[in-house]
Amino acid sequence: MAPGQRDASGAPPAQAPRPVPALGLALLATPLAASANSPVLILPSMAGSFGVQTATATWLVTVFAWAVAVGTPLMAALLRRRGLRPTLRLGAALITAGTAVVALAPWLPLAMAGRAAQAIGGAGLITVAMSLAGSVRRMGVITAGFGILGAVGPLLGSTIADAASWRLSLAVGAVALLAVPAITRRADLSAPRDTTPFDGRGAALLVVLATALVLIPRYPLPAVIASLAAAAFLAVHIRTRPDGFVPASLPRTRTFVLSTLLACTVATSYFTLLFTVPQLLHHRTGWTTSTIGTGQLIALLVGSTLSMALAAVSARLSRPRLLTIVLAAGVLAPLTAVFAPWPPLLLLAATLAVFATSAGQATLAVYASQAAPDTLRPTAIGLFNLGYQLGGAFGPAIAALVILSA
Repeated sequence: MAPGQRDASGAPPAQAPRPVPALGLALLATPLAASANSPVLILPSMAGSFGVQTATATWLVTVFAWAVAVGTPLMAALLRRRGLRPTLRLGAALITAGTAVVALAPWLPLAMAGRAAQAIGGAGLITVAMSLAGSVRRMGVITAGFGILGAVGPLLGSTIADAASWRLSLAVGAVALLAVPAITRRADLSAPRDTTPFDGRGAALLVVLATALVLIPRYPLPAVIASLAAAAFLAVHIRTRPDGFVPASLPRTRTFVLSTLLACTVATSYFTLLFTVPQLLHHRTGWTTSTIGTGQLIALLVGSTLSMALAAVSARLSRPRLLTIVLAAGVLAPLTAVFAPWPPLLLLAATLAVFATSAGQATLAVYASQAAPDTLRPTAIGLFNLGYQLGGAFGPAIAALVILSA
């Protein structure tokens, strides 16, 4: 239909919503990365405020990652069933409420609850952003933004804590709220037509499984037993409810499963090194906290920039070549951290780790979502991000074990 023409009823044709700019999607999603990483250099201050050990204070990080992990598929289900508007509203409300709780909490458990609310709200905004991306290049802008904001997070958190309070440093994720009005204006907010009953049992089993998996680094034996039991019950449930919260077609799709497992692996390596490298540099060098933070910032920014460059040329690279690059960087990162003969080379490990996880998430998220039918794309993105965020929960817990043994 030519511009200005009307349809058979005499009404002008409806205009399709304009695509949301990739930078707008990045603003919606990436502040969560800064919020997640802002405690890296200020864990001792946070621990002192609550009167606990530094290793205990890492629960604030673990709970945040756990909440993002379990919140992502739940928010994806909301997006699939109710559309963008309720998902955006709930995500914004949870971030606002969680930030207020963290700002006032006098006890560690209450602060953990506030961090969980921030994380679930941020997971909703990430799910919306990634569902609107649509290509590796646009997804690359988002995931490179994760890397950049994640890189800035530790030094930003330390700077804000020194200038004001560590509590304010945990509020940086609220910056994402600035993007909500723009997304609301530009995106298609029409509700989907998914009328299937909500699978509450499947959702509960997935949350139990994710929770047990997150606890494996801290409580290996009971968490492994609980994980196996939850996985068995979930598998039986999927067979009896193939169209439920975890659609049976996704675990049977090889591309989706392999993409999710690889994303979890590189994320675990990245988040472990993110929290371990500063501690190792502190023990092996005479650098100050600000010097370590600056060095890590530069290293992570370089890795994030390289991942954005890879996303820009991804259309000209074959899938095997892209995966080879991601796998090579992902393997070299921990090897460099373990065998580096010169302490500053630890920063190279951080560069390789953030490059692997940012580039991997961009490419693998698209592969995983494209492997699913159109109606299951939000669910596929949610479950893929669950796998990635499990790595974000494993990493800090493993780092805490490394710190305790150092």
